[in-house]
Order: sequence, then structure tokens, then C-alpha cells
Amino acid sequence: MTRPEGRTACVIGAGFGGLALAIRLQSAGIATTVIEARDKPGGRAYFWERDGFTFDAGPTVVTDPACLKELWALSGHDMAADVELMPVMPFYRLNWPDGSNFDYSNDEASLRKEIARLDPADVQGYERFLEYSAGVFEEGYVKLGTVPFLDFSSMIKAAPALMKYQAWRSVYEMVSKFIRSEKLRQALSFHTLLVGGNPMKTSAIYALIHKLEKDGGVWWTRGGTNRLIAGMVRHFERIGGTMMLGDPVSRIETLGKRAKGVHTQSGWYGEFDAVASNADIVHSYRDLLGDSHRGKTQGKALAKKSFSPSLFVVHFGVEGSWPGIPHHMILFGPRYKGLLDDIYTHGVLPEDFSIYLHHPTVTDPSMAPEGKSTFYALVPVAHQGKLAIDWSVIGPQLEKRILDEVGRRLIPDIHDRIVTSFHYAPTDFSRDLNAHLGSAFSLEPVLTQSAWFRGHNRDDVIENFYLVGAGTHPGAGIPGVVGSAKATAGLMIEDLK
Repeated sequence: MTRPEGRTACVIGAGFGGLALAIRLQSAGIATTVIEARDKPGGRAYFWERDGFTFDAGPTVVTDPACLKELWALSGHDMAADVELMPVMPFYRLNWPDGSNFDYSNDEASLRKEIARLDPADVQGYERFLEYSAGVFEEGYVKLGTVPFLDFSSMIKAAPALMKYQAWRSVYEMVSKFIRSEKLRQALSFHTLLVGGNPMKTSAIYALIHKLEKDGGVWWTRGGTNRLIAGMVRHFERIGGTMMLGDPVSRIETLGKRAKGVHTQSGWYGEFDAVASNADIVHSYRDLLGDSHRGKTQGKALAKKSFSPSLFVVHFGVEGSWPGIPHHMILFGPRYKGLLDDIYTHGVLPEDFSIYLHHPTVTDPSMAPEGKSTFYALVPVAHQGKLAIDWSVIGPQLEKRILDEVGRRLIPDIHDRIVTSFHYAPTDFSRDLNAHLGSAFSLEPVLTQSAWFRGHNRDDVIENFYLVGAGTHPGAGIPGVVGSAKATAGLMIEDLK
């Protein structure tokens, strides 16, 4: 294969997708510069250090480590030299208000015992669901997850497989075909929330996440997800890449149907053979390409689409160690569908909530000072387009309510034990990440906004402008954005030959 030596590329944004793309380009001989607006790389995988505690902004669930290891292998290196992955078991403990628990893992014997405890009849139904999940994993992830959908004909080719697996149905609806227990239906459908999707509306193709976790496991990076980002940066620079931090891109300069160069806030300007954006998709078109006709029209078109919810995250460090609280917990509230309707459809802030509780110190004590523990409690909330409230007023109230609930269910004297705490609200997603409407996951992953209907990996008009990350195919989550980087890199390397 011809290597595109002497070619240059710019990647805007140092999130997982941007860094994965940059590593692929640099490994192929394209001199690549990554420009990051914030003081640290990571995008949504940012982190803070306070009072001796390390707080990862997220994401915190690492799946399909093979897609990450491949980034090092491209240049004959080993990811283990830069990053230590630690297995997490159980993957998640699911807890309901009545006190019942379900430990979710890929330990086959244990998992079947857990299922039988909820409903013995569902053990057989689970086998059928597993078969279904394996099928959609093969079609939706293995075959299509890193293939760019640049024209409608590519969608037509994929249609028979999507029809075979009833992609028009929702994950919850498909799970319910196999499973009788309502708790187990929740246990096998909540995963779409981790990529911004409503289990009641997200395409059943996303049932592939179960197979992805079952085969590849769930992992933690020693030192935090931020150490995985740091390892990617170290490797990118080792193979000759250039990182620029703390200088936001203000404008992509275009000439005709080509991106010519990139301006930053400090006044820096660089010309490149190709430009890729890992920034928010609406921000990329409406603001960065706002001087061009394409930027204006595409920005307006994208703004009309449906966007994933935002998140409200409470980070807190407490006195004591909590070996009885696993690394990942889902504390379900009293409602499932009704709560999802409130968040995704009605745009209200409900009285109740479901909490994703992250407790990294049970796996990795280095995340907190000795004898102390690091946590975060995350609840999905409607994005700012549906829920226009003053988070400076509501934030502290919601933080207390969430901590009260964690205290009621797990840590009775939580308020006495807290050493440090702070929260991250939709307004922070807007300010720090230029996230449209404060969405935490970009475009909502519904069937009509997937594959060809999602942001294209290469723009249809500006021939050397590319997209990577949650807003483009295949979507959010670490495997999703790393997959988008593989699809986009393939196009860029071919185009730059």
C-alpha cells in the first residue's frame, strides 16, 4: 500500500475519537497535529484532582480492549507499556428500591443463578436473547461498526441484516420478547443509557452491547480513565505526533470546496491537507465552519435533529473504604419507563431518579488518599432544549437529593463522611465541551439517526473535511468513537495518498 508520506492533517479535539484517529493517521505516515481547547486532553474523559482524590469525568466503563490495543499495534508497540487494564467483576450490580440485587457479569454459572433468582423461566429466555445479541453484534459491530456510510446505497446494502434482526424495534421491546421478569428486562436494556439512548426507543441493534461485554469483559484503567487518555497521548507523541493544548480552534478556513487551514483563539494559524473534527458536531459546522455556506446550512440542519439527554454528575470523596459496594452500580428508582419518558420526552426534572454509581477505589485504591474512597453518582437529565432551568440554583438541591438517596441505600452517614464534593451539570457540558444543548452524547441513537442518517465520516461537500466521535457513525461510547476513528482514518489515508 502507498503510504501518504509528506501529507499533513489536523484533528480538532483530543477526546477518545480524536486521539484514536490521530494515532491511526500518524502511524500511516501522515504528520498529524491535535488541537485541544482545554488545558488537559480527554474531552469527556477529563479529570480533576482535589484534596488527594482523583475524579474522572467519565466515561468509566472500558469495553472491547482489543479496539484500543490495535492503536498501538499499528506501529509495532504494545499498549501494556503505557496502560494497565484491570478487570472489573461483577460488571455491574443492579439494585432496586425493594432491596433486591442482580450481579451482572460474564461468569456463566453465576449469571444464570442470578437470572433464576429473579424468574427461573427466564433462564431459557436468556439463552435465546444471547443468541439474538450475538447475531446483532456480528452484523452491527463486527461488519458495520467501522465501515463509513457515505451514500444511501450503503444503507440499502445493510438493510437486509437490519431487517432480519428487527432493527425497527426498541432494545426494551426485543428483550421483552425473550424475558418475562420486569427487573431482568431492565437489567438487559439499561446499557443504551450509557451511550445516550432511551431503551424504549433505541434500535434493538444496540442489544449487541451485551455480547460485546460478555466476550471482551469490562475493564478499568489503573489510575483512572484519564490514564488511558494519557497513554494514548504518550504513544501519539512517541510516533511523532504533535499536541497543542489550551488553545481552542476558532475557525476552519475554507477555499471553495476544501478546508485550507485552522485558526485558533490565540491567533495561531496552520495549513493542512486534511482537517478532521472530534468537536461537537453542531459546533463543528455552525461555529467552526460558520463562514462557509456548507457550515451554515449543515449547522441549521443538524440543530433540528433530536439530541441525547444531558447528565448531572455528583463527584464526592468520603472517609472510609467500602468493600461491599462494587465498582459499578445501577440504583434503579421506583419507575423505569415513566422516568425515561420524563427525561427524553416531557423534559421535566422528576422527583425520582435512577443513579449510576461509580466506585473506582474498590478496584484501584490509588484513586483516593489512604482510608478514603472516590465516588461519582450520575443521573440522566433532559438536555437544555427541553429543560431550561437555572442549574446554579437547582444543582446544589439535586446534588443533596442524590447524596441523600445514596446514603439511604448504601452509606447511612454519608453527609458526615464527605471530605470533598462538587457537581457537573448540563451547563458545564455546554461551556466546557461546546456540547449542543448540553447533550452528553450528541445525536440521539435512534434508527433514523444511525449509520447513513448520522453525521458522515467525510463531509459530503467539503471534500477534505472529516468527522470523528459521538456525532458520526457508529456513535457514542468508547468502542463507538474508536470505531468511528477507524472508519474515518481509512477514508483519510486513502484520500491523502
